[in-house]
Amino acid sequence: MRSRLQKLGLITLGVCVGVMISLNFSAVAQRDAVGPLPVEELRAFTEVFARIKADYVDTVDDKKLITSAITGMVAGLDPHSGYLDQDEFRELQVGTQGEFGGLGIEVGMEDGLVRVISPIDDSPASRAGITPGDLIIKIDDKFVKGMTLSDAVKQMRGKPDTRITLTIVRKSVPKPFVVTLTRAVIKIQSVKYKLLEPGYGYIRVTQFQERTAESLAMAIETLFKQNKEAMRGIVLDLRNDPGGLLNGAVGVSAAFLPKDALVVYTDGRNDDAKMRLTASPQNYLRGRGADYLAKLPPEVKNVPMVVLVNGGSASASEIVAGALQDYKRAVIMGTPTFGKASVQTILPLGNGTGLKLTTARYYTPHGRSIQAKGIVPDIVLDDGAPADALRMHEADLSKHLSNDRPVDKTTPAVTAAAKTFDFTPEPRPKGVPEKDLRPEPGEVVAKSDYELSQALAFLKRRGTVAANAK
Repeated sequence: MRSRLQKLGLITLGVCVGVMISLNFSAVAQRDAVGPLPVEELRAFTEVFARIKADYVDTVDDKKLITSAITGMVAGLDPHSGYLDQDEFRELQVGTQGEFGGLGIEVGMEDGLVRVISPIDDSPASRAGITPGDLIIKIDDKFVKGMTLSDAVKQMRGKPDTRITLTIVRKSVPKPFVVTLTRAVIKIQSVKYKLLEPGYGYIRVTQFQERTAESLAMAIETLFKQNKEAMRGIVLDLRNDPGGLLNGAVGVSAAFLPKDALVVYTDGRNDDAKMRLTASPQNYLRGRGADYLAKLPPEVKNVPMVVLVNGGSASASEIVAGALQDYKRAVIMGTPTFGKASVQTILPLGNGTGLKLTTARYYTPHGRSIQAKGIVPDIVLDDGAPADALRMHEADLSKHLSNDRPVDKTTPAVTAAAKTFDFTPEPRPKGVPEKDLRPEPGEVVAKSDYELSQALAFLKRRGTVAANAK
């Protein structure tokens, strides 16, 4: 028996070493060697593999064991890296183009359970009232504890029009409760807009996709055409926007910043992880057609702006908010953002699967790192939640990346906007929570949305102060 285990272990070790050497050879052509193979650790791996094959109560397929090992290896890095099987890889590619199947919910793993980062507008999750910070403890009749994040996401996916029940824990609710949802094909309208009143436009970005910046340009052009007088203010709403594609964030920022202004830069271990992305066509077009920002009215570069953010604003949303804050191009208003300042690269693998791997940290134009800190608004608004309410942020996720710049090397570009324009936010009406962002664009009414009403009041106050100063 022992000799059989040893033989199986040696064969497995040979296979693993062979695979790793093959991968290492292909990597050497691109970057320096990563060092010698960890032989002792590989030996331990093969011993465990052999023991499972020989002694586990049921026969286990080799592919399942290797896939589980890869999944666990990647999941142990940080909350945002993951191994994608063929179906997941295919759905991820489709999702960045604005249509995919499921519940429409951005989630992360915390202490073996699934926490909601943000529901996507107009999705089954949003319509069911799921909110950032909710803790999913059970999917249908299966407890989440013990699942990987990938497993949990798989359980929540399914054919459109099929039903699923989620058991949720919410700190403001004394007992777990069950929500029943119907899966759907999620078609995301990433940009919504409306002329709130003459002179004041509203633009909401729900998620950053391949054509988000192009849709934003169309929204800006339409608002300026609809407005019969000079545009006096724009509200850019990034609340509960979980992020998305980096080039989308650069394009949205470029619409409001001077040409060639630095939007964001990234830094990682390898040269290809070091980038400086500016408000230049090559950084947001990705080789697709003419520059859709070239025809924007020139006034959009100077019109007063408020950017609304909250704890559900993450990643690409924070890139936009950070860039506009650094250049004092806009006043950031709301509550601190999620604090995800890492870049994930999607790496296709040879068998149709993929690897979503954290390869860099990103920094605002003035060198600020917001990793596990978030963007602190220039004007902080009361979110209406109790003092002990659960507020989910990157820093609450297990294995989150540390902030490598706990003390900013540059002075944060906080505008002191409230003092400059003598603006004091009105108190939030009692019993009124954060705005439910589900209404369609035509239903956006400033009076029913506390944050939006304060943004509009600020823009009007700013215009009054500026006029009196002339």
